[in-house]
Amino acid sequence: MTAPSDLERARFNMIEQQIRPWDVLDLDILALLAVSRRENFVPLAHKALAFVDMQIPLLGSGDADMQQGRSMLEPKVEARILQDLHIRPTDKVLEVGAGSGYMASLLAARAQRVISLEINPELARMARENLQRAGVSNAEVREADGSRGLSGEAPFDVIVLSGSVAEVPPALLAQLKIGGRLAAIVGNEPVMRATFITRGSETSYTTTQPWDTLAPRLVHFPEPSRFQF
Repeated sequence: MTAPSDLERARFNMIEQQIRPWDVLDLDILALLAVSRRENFVPLAHKALAFVDMQIPLLGSGDADMQQGRSMLEPKVEARILQDLHIRPTDKVLEVGAGSGYMASLLAARAQRVISLEINPELARMARENLQRAGVSNAEVREADGSRGLSGEAPFDVIVLSGSVAEVPPALLAQLKIGGRLAAIVGNEPVMRATFITRGSETSYTTTQPWDTLAPRLVHFPEPSRFQF
């Protein structure tokens, strides 16, 4: 069993050696990461990896989970997305891909309400139980295909795709409020870009791609043909 002091040292090292060097410098975000119990959202078999700079499989041992998007993203990626979204206390957030529930817990600490959609029944149950144990009351996990969003609850201030897609479907962008922000990791290996889209009006959107990373695919999102004629 890991001593509390060792856990806190590992958490401190994660923040100082992985997250800060990735330009996550918002003091409120860093303070949140210091008190968030990431280890409680990691499967028991992989608890030793809770603060390591890697993706963590959630249901199996590795490759199959990664290929099906059943993994936690690296701590630095979660933190940078959280920072770059500039979430406000009044925001209503939609997350696609609940995973273990950890990103939903971070979002819930910053926003008014979070709805997290998870297509895998086992992960949906895991995320729900983890959030309940953590005492997070303003995040709800629903077992659903998030590729079309959640039109019945739209519009949202923030939409987060917790995984990669080839492109962002227009149906999701249409569920943003004016001034709303969407975060996704867009592209194909070996090049994917963190993509932030802000809705400026009914018909206008602004896109920035400030950093590169890699992430497992979210399922059921469109995969345009790579062949060009």
